[in-house]
Amino acid sequence: MADARLHAGCYACSISARLGALPVRDAAWVEGGWYLAHNFEGGLPGWLVLVPQRHVVALDELTEAEGEAMGRLLVRVTATLRAVVGCTKTYTLLLAEKPGFAHLHVHVVPRMPDLPPDRVGPRIFGYADDEPVSESERDRISGLVRDHLASH
Repeated sequence: MADARLHAGCYACSISARLGALPVRDAAWVEGGWYLAHNFEGGLPGWLVLVPQRHVVALDELTEAEGEAMGRLLVRVTATLRAVVGCTKTYTLLLAEKPGFAHLHVHVVPRMPDLPPDRVGPRIFGYADDEPVSESERDRISGLVRDHLASH
């Protein structure tokens, strides 16, 4: 039986439907109606994406509980990235504009201490054009993220 909370043809929903059977890079953490994955595009290790498990396309479509869980998770994921990859802080971005990716998702991007000036602020998306982080490296980082979140 299909889950009425998910939409056919939606990439994020297809991941949500298979959360228990995915590599750690695609579901490093699941909590409060959200899942956390390592970004599969771009060359910045530790660039994570926080995604609601049900189909939502705008922030105001979240339930109060989902919004509260998102806030808690953004704080925890930022602390986790600081511990795991050594970033000084994170950028959090919600755009959901790319064709095929309208499902709400929040980018949690590590702002590394040695970030080149041409990648500061919104120019961080310059990493989207770089060679993607390898699956093995995404799995390694995601495993560290999962372990840190489980212990804190």
